Amino acid sequence: MSELYPILAIETSGELCSTALLMDDKSFVELNFLQKHIHSRKLIEMTDTVLRNGDIDAPKLKAIAVSMGPGSFTGLRIGLAAAKGIAFGASLPIIPVPTFDAFAYQISGYLQDGVDFSIAFSANIEEVYFARYKKQKNGLQAVEELKLVSKSELENPVYSSGNIFGKVDNVSFINNPSGPTAKSVGDWANIFGQDLLTSDYDYLEPNYFKKFIVKAKK
Repeated sequence: MSELYPILAIETSGELCSTALLMDDKSFVELNFLQKHIHSRKLIEMTDTVLRNGDIDAPKLKAIAVSMGPGSFTGLRIGLAAAKGIAFGASLPIIPVPTFDAFAYQISGYLQDGVDFSIAFSANIEEVYFARYKKQKNGLQAVEELKLVSKSELENPVYSSGNIFGKVDNVSFINNPSGPTAKSVGDWANIFGQDLLTSDYDYLEPNYFKKFIVKAKK
């Protein structure tokens, strides 16, 4: 399998706004901003900066990897819209990256082989996105596929035992990193996502995993 370097990666599924240029499996430029509601104002500027610092013009990229969710409704749409715009302008393909899988890959780099771990992020006030993985010598195994559980269920030992990473409001037993970085999104795309490579990206939509209901103001 050929490598897809250089690759531009975008992560906007949560509070972290992150973009990275991966030149090879060791060299990269990455920018991260951890601030709410900044994605629409900063993302394009950040992608321009990493490309400029990497001395690479967009048409010289092999692909764009973008985090597809689940996650923030607005953040995911901003990230995908930016990826589509850059891809269209430079005639590049896109790799849609499952956000939890990219985060699991990032976390696994700090764990020993054979260790189980879970990822949990708030979906809304009452529900949580949850998935469980096992670190293996040759990669990752999905032990429990991504699903929605109630916040009260999360406190059940069935879900709360072992290592849990993510962010759920008012739940203290979770290790609390900010989520995947764009570097991890790009790494996952190059290692696991080449079969997802597509130039027919008009149909791509974020994986919200659940229906969002927009309520009218009273």
